[in-house]
Amino acid sequence: MSKAISEADYLKGYDAKAFDAPLTTVDTVIFTLKDGQLQVLLVRRSDHPAQGLWAIPGGFLRLDEDRDLEQAALRILKAKTGVASPYVEQLLTVGNSKRDPRGWSVTVVYFALINSEAIELSKGGNADDVAWFPIHGESVSESLAFDHAQLLQQAVERLRAKAEYTALPVHLLPEQFTLTDLQRTFETLLGRPIDKSAFRRRINDADILEEIDGVFRGGANRPAQLYRLKDGTRQHFFPRIITSGA
Repeated sequence: MSKAISEADYLKGYDAKAFDAPLTTVDTVIFTLKDGQLQVLLVRRSDHPAQGLWAIPGGFLRLDEDRDLEQAALRILKAKTGVASPYVEQLLTVGNSKRDPRGWSVTVVYFALINSEAIELSKGGNADDVAWFPIHGESVSESLAFDHAQLLQQAVERLRAKAEYTALPVHLLPEQFTLTDLQRTFETLLGRPIDKSAFRRRINDADILEEIDGVFRGGANRPAQLYRLKDGTRQHFFPRIITSGA
């Protein structure tokens, strides 16, 4: 039997590079509502591999800089697009030997929701361009790099599914919005109309919004009250899914 050593001594002599490690990246699928459509933010790659193709913004982990995966996602998002997203959520992890021609690759995928009017896009890193693209079904019309078409499809499915039973779509709106704005956002994601009175009753019961005192939109006859999300609210789960009757 070998002589027992303390864990501290064991870790001091441990070689973290003794085993093979995959390429490890974080990708972030960023959604917005623009021109009445759900759209996704893509970057055009300036370097090999997949040079010239559009891709989901992503990049490699920096072990000396990233405290955790979410911080890495936000850092990469800001560096590649100029976007600082107010809401990100981990979607899935994908890893195999085929998705990246550079070698065995693992990526942790997040999706982000943002109001496009509040940001100014800027390209950075290995991006030739950055732009919003409308979602058609669960994809875009352009061919995407790597396995990003599949990642985008899964992100769209998750977003639409969560719109059925959570208040997540509120993060697509500006800081101040009307209840009509909120309902139209849900209807855009779900692809169907929602009964107005039932929807407003559901939102009222959720108690996630607060009126902005004395602030309205519209003319003198029936101005619309403006609301904002209550502090500390990220996601609210409804007791049942939203149907056409809400």
